[in-house]
Amino acid sequence: MSKAVATGKTIEEAVERGLTELKVNRDRVTVNVLEQPSRGFLGLIGVKAAKVELTLLPNTPLSAASSPSLPQQSTRESKQEVVGGVPRQDSGHPAEEAYQEAINFIVDVAKSMGLTVEVEIVHTKESTTLQISGPDLGLLIGRRGQTLDALQYLANIVANRYSDSFIRLVLDAENFRERRKKTLEELADRLAGRVVRTRKEVVLEPMSPQERKIIHSRLQDHRQVNTLSKGEDPNRRVVITLK
Repeated sequence: MSKAVATGKTIEEAVERGLTELKVNRDRVTVNVLEQPSRGFLGLIGVKAAKVELTLLPNTPLSAASSPSLPQQSTRESKQEVVGGVPRQDSGHPAEEAYQEAINFIVDVAKSMGLTVEVEIVHTKESTTLQISGPDLGLLIGRRGQTLDALQYLANIVANRYSDSFIRLVLDAENFRERRKKTLEELADRLAGRVVRTRKEVVLEPMSPQERKIIHSRLQDHRQVNTLSKGEDPNRRVVITLK
């Protein structure tokens, strides 16, 4: 299979599903947005699903492809520091205007919440992360990162309005993504142990596609348990079962 068409409530979610189907990382495909999702109030409620087509890049054998994973820190990062929403110029990057618009949006939203933030752009092989810093960011992160996820969704919409090709932005604040990943990995290990002891499956709470991926990746090589997802977003859950 050299192509995959996937849908989701957001373009990002549709892309993630396509990557999972092809079993490749983001850098191994080109993305063509077939249909934009329709959005309701503040863009948080999808009415019409997004549809994307993923095409494998030339010389990308499926046997050599790996499952999608969360962005990893690269030793060859390219960074831009942003103060008050104005980045130091990096004219060599083709998506500079799109990033700037996303940054302006984040700064404006934070200001409306009574927060003053700074944003740093971190480019890695997998994605571009907008690192948000400033005082009292708990309000911006929200319970289990729900507010940060909503802001990430909207920032991606803003950025892609100013880009000819698909951009995937990850928003982070106070290293929340890494801390949340560690928490979920520890949870996966603990629940896998429970399944082995009790010989009963465990159903987790609803999670985002990114968080479900962490659980699946953590337990994919476990000798005694399997993982699967069931249900429909936003109530889709990971199930841990015995092999």
